[in-house]
Amino acid sequence: MNNPEKPSPHPLRKALLIVEFSALAVLLASMGWFSSQAEPEHSINPAWLLIPAAASLGVFISFIGLMYLRWVVAVSAANQLRHKIVFSLLAITLTSVWVYGIASTWLSLNAT
Repeated sequence: MNNPEKPSPHPLRKALLIVEFSALAVLLASMGWFSSQAEPEHSINPAWLLIPAAASLGVFISFIGLMYLRWVVAVSAANQLRHKIVFSLLAITLTSVWVYGIASTWLSLNAT
């Protein structure tokens, strides 16, 4: 019943999945903690926002890494350059959206 034609998964796949789901757990836990601390008279130090920011970056980077393994590493050599270009544009776009979101959140906190 063993399929010899099925390729083995990339060695980084398991590590990227662990990072992604661990970072997602940290992100959800920090969001839950922030919601329990949200009181009008109790202000949260903006430095605490580094925890969900780092966790969301971990989710994004591991997600992008898994996409790279799926889209670029798995394709034939003839189409690999085109896939690398499209993937690079997508990765730059996703990372730019993350940077914009973090920057606008941080600036909105400093404006108040």
